[in-house]
Amino acid sequence: MSFCNNCKSDKIPGVIRGNGISGLCEKTCIQADKIFDACMSRQQTESVELTPENITPSGLSEPYTFISARSQGAGASVTDLTITDIPDLPGRSRVQCNIVIPVQVTFTDSTGKQGTATANVVVQKDVVLRTPQPSLIPYTVEAVGNVVSTVGTYDEGNDVFTVTACVTVILKVVMPVQLLVPSYGYCYIPPCQEYNTQECEGVFELPLYPQ
Repeated sequence: MSFCNNCKSDKIPGVIRGNGISGLCEKTCIQADKIFDACMSRQQTESVELTPENITPSGLSEPYTFISARSQGAGASVTDLTITDIPDLPGRSRVQCNIVIPVQVTFTDSTGKQGTATANVVVQKDVVLRTPQPSLIPYTVEAVGNVVSTVGTYDEGNDVFTVTACVTVILKVVMPVQLLVPSYGYCYIPPCQEYNTQECEGVFELPLYPQ
């Protein structure tokens, strides 16, 4: 079983049906990351230069032919961060930073052998976000980035791929906090339902010794 097929609907997460207040039993203090503000930008960026590193396998011969570049879920990092209060907009700040998104580049060499390499896409952002008032616990600015590219060329002289990339970036103002929330109590954790391809059906049913 799992949450998705468990019959104890009053003790598992999901859609609230009926009276949402029914079943509330306590005020619970939970520790979580509170998102004070966030924004998302999507853009097609041309002439993005990717410098290949960690090329595998070894022994590939140039020139390379670009196939694709995609972010690999390794996360994005925020660098060169500058936050400036905006006097005319209380509680709002100008956030300037670079967002570094790691990608994996796939290509073929001069013999048609496929290889991969790592590279970074750097996105500059200059946005307005809501920021909390000064407190003992500091807030941070975090980023999520996604890059997809299927169009590009390789410059053998400069050892870079020049690509057209579809870039999605999410910026978040985050602070770890303790929140008081209404609660229905602890979740019921059902036993796992093991996946079975039935390949052993008939085998496990055999008797230990012949009849």
